[in-house]
Amino acid sequence: MEQNYPKDGRLYFRWGWQLKSEADAFWPFFADTNRLNRDTGIFPVQELPLRDGEMGNGRRRLKFRLPLPVSWLEEPFEWVAPYRYGVLRHYENGPLRSMRVLAQMTPKPEGGTTLVYETWVEPRNIIGRLAAPIVLGIIAPRRFNKAVQMYDKVAAIAAPPDLLQRPHRLVPGAEGRMDAMADQLLAQGSSETLVARLLQEIKQADDLVLAHLRPYALADRWGAPRREVLELALSATRVGLLDFQWEVLCPLCRGASDRVHNHLSEMVTNVHCPTCNIDFQADTEHAIELTFAPNPSIRPVERTEFCVAGPQQTPHIAVQLLLPPGEKRTVTPRLKFGRYRARTALLAGNQQFLVAEQGASQAEIGMDLQGWQAADETLAAGAAIELHNQTDEEQLFILEELAWSDQAITAAEVISLQRFRDLFTRETLQPGEQFAVGSLTVLFTDLRDSTRLYREIGDAPAFGLVRNHFDVLHEAIDAEEGAIVKTIGDAVMAVFRRPVSAMRAMARSQQILANPPNGERPLQLKAAIHAGHSIAVTLNERLDYFGTNINIAARLEKFSQGDDMIISDFVYRDPEVQEFLNDAASPMQAVSFETQLKGFDEECFSLWRIYPAEQLPVETGD
Repeated sequence: MEQNYPKDGRLYFRWGWQLKSEADAFWPFFADTNRLNRDTGIFPVQELPLRDGEMGNGRRRLKFRLPLPVSWLEEPFEWVAPYRYGVLRHYENGPLRSMRVLAQMTPKPEGGTTLVYETWVEPRNIIGRLAAPIVLGIIAPRRFNKAVQMYDKVAAIAAPPDLLQRPHRLVPGAEGRMDAMADQLLAQGSSETLVARLLQEIKQADDLVLAHLRPYALADRWGAPRREVLELALSATRVGLLDFQWEVLCPLCRGASDRVHNHLSEMVTNVHCPTCNIDFQADTEHAIELTFAPNPSIRPVERTEFCVAGPQQTPHIAVQLLLPPGEKRTVTPRLKFGRYRARTALLAGNQQFLVAEQGASQAEIGMDLQGWQAADETLAAGAAIELHNQTDEEQLFILEELAWSDQAITAAEVISLQRFRDLFTRETLQPGEQFAVGSLTVLFTDLRDSTRLYREIGDAPAFGLVRNHFDVLHEAIDAEEGAIVKTIGDAVMAVFRRPVSAMRAMARSQQILANPPNGERPLQLKAAIHAGHSIAVTLNERLDYFGTNINIAARLEKFSQGDDMIISDFVYRDPEVQEFLNDAASPMQAVSFETQLKGFDEECFSLWRIYPAEQLPVETGD
């Protein structure tokens, strides 16, 4: 460690480590300043509103909650992932006037990383001048060294931060309750191995992980099927082992802040994000995420904040820099392949580009009051990017990945699962609330000649066949990760995330119903499938869907004649659907026709009738 006294009166401290892990593996640990501050003994913080005249642009007013009432204005964190980050704080009271920290991670040619952590502090008084060398020269290095060694050990084996553990704290009697709940889960068919892993996670995992537990992240870490772990989490919530929470995410910072609710009925989709200082509507399929946490009767989870704005608070942002007017700066972040956009907190619009293997090695991104460069560029993963603020104001420049995490479970996804709808029938939105679910595949079915069925064999036997047909549909739809939204008479409306899932479910259902066991009467199932964007709403006290594409799907079923499927041209063109239709093991025939739909009189719709290749063709049209 180095310590000296620069000419401006600030105290300077420098700590260094030689790490075994690579910079990109160590970054998620050390750049998680919320975790780092907690692990090194920094006091919890509380965010305060900015005062009149204080510039926003990512700045925050914060204070220590305990033990001393120290408050400060924090400049926006600046970083270039996965190499460096820093922040400057202006204290309003207490022993210091200011503190600046800078962490730099430099890859070594032979492997590993050199980590350097520098601190500059300006004492306010004699107490600060005497205390800073003790705290930053003796106490803090020991705590940081312990944290760094712990992080490096896990990062060196390419493990995620989720693997870090801290001493757990279960409430009295929790062990017995967990055993009883585990027995219930096993009785319901959950995997014994996965139940054991979930119990271990609840006992040993870090509070920062457990506060927002993501089943898909658990599944990836355990090497288990994602859907199986998600359904285990849902079942565990039902028996009281876990609680779930709906988080409304800001489209810019993607944080939930205080927008966390235990039930959909508590959720408001018109929201203000204090971090980005914007009002927004939850109008995209990524806007609402479902996460889990241990039930307080098992383990209370600490939700204290130790830092509110470090790089890992917004891991999709690769670069964040505050550029004064006219300034140029060149950065070389390590970017993943995919689409990115450059934007600022003040200017409208953005500039998008693609990162690909054959991209350019350098690029210029200029920002002025007239807008951004319009043409998309393709850059290499390690391209040097020159930023130029051509405006008369400072700009908080942000370079962010457009793709959302695939480990997140969105509300749009989970409400289209049969297991969720079976377990949580009372989860509905407030009257008047709605949210977008993105592209959704909608299925409508009906039994052919069901009226004749009741007349020929009687009400009771016919009702038994209809009920059994619902069981067949329920099983087939659930197997394809879909969900029955509602039944109307002997008709069904169901939803899926992918068109091919609906087609596989229908092919299986029609085959089973047409060839029943034990000499039962065969049934002909009519089916229609369409896909497109829609919104989730509450209708008749259940989660339902609404929109033009729902109306189109509902009108297609009348063209089905039984043991076939009517699909829209949009569904037919889906690559997975094409693969399904051309599967040599069970090839399907497709016959096109055009027609009009009620309520869409000005449009002519291209539709397709799908049936097994060995089946005789049926007439098309109305």
